[in-house]
Amino acid sequence: MATIKKVQVTFDCAEPERVGRFWCEVLGYVAPSPPKEFATWDEYNASLPPEQRGAWFACSDPEGVGPRLYFQRVPEGKVVKNRVHLDVRVGTGLVGQERVAALEAECARLVALGATRVHLMPADEDNESCLLMQDVEGNEFCLD
Repeated sequence: MATIKKVQVTFDCAEPERVGRFWCEVLGYVAPSPPKEFATWDEYNASLPPEQRGAWFACSDPEGVGPRLYFQRVPEGKVVKNRVHLDVRVGTGLVGQERVAALEAECARLVALGATRVHLMPADEDNESCLLMQDVEGNEFCLD
């Protein structure tokens, strides 16, 4: 029987802090305090060798409910569609035009933060509408 109770979601990216701060705004997450020997994260990063500066960023749900998000710098760029993506649940319990209006309102907020609207997938016999988007580095996610 598995005993794992928590999961972390890791993003490969070119600019970990930029992508991480985008997701902080999307989800209401917060970055942790810097290590106790440092007053700021900038001070911490300045203490590292140049090649390690800005190599990662992490954030978490301030209520401790959602998973921790970790962003790590990788040398290669995004080439193909994600095999895993986040569904940001903004329309739970809503149907029809009320749901689409909630998705579109959140889409407008996220576009202002640097996201890209890809397309609305309208409701069908099995699923309610959802809106496919991309974050600031092109990683796909859905407003659901």
